[in-house]
Amino acid sequence: MEIIKIVGIGILATFAIVLVKEIRPEFPLFISLITGVIIFTMVLGELSYVVETLNTLGRKVNIEFTYFSTLLKIIGMAYLIEFGGQISRDAGQENIASKIELGGKVIIMVMAIPILLSLMELILKILP
Repeated sequence: MEIIKIVGIGILATFAIVLVKEIRPEFPLFISLITGVIIFTMVLGELSYVVETLNTLGRKVNIEFTYFSTLLKIIGMAYLIEFGGQISRDAGQENIASKIELGGKVIIMVMAIPILLSLMELILKILP
């Protein structure tokens, strides 16, 4: 199972960070970053399966491709924002993590505006 591998890598990395932290204080950040990249590449296959499934579902229910691709981009951005924020937190940079998350939220909101407008138009058409 993938989850056992992911949790195992996370636990090993945590132990390595605890052990190395006293000897070389600059190494924990590198270990954390490398661990994040390894776990991200491990779940990339699963993520592509999710995207493909959502793509199939979108075609079946006849959702306009523009909106569907925007939703997928927003989901991807949310994951990347979270990943970047956590890396900054691991480095002890809470302020930078907060700025990454704020910037990401603003960009996500801007990308969601066309979908919100379309939804509002649909609601106005339904109402008498």
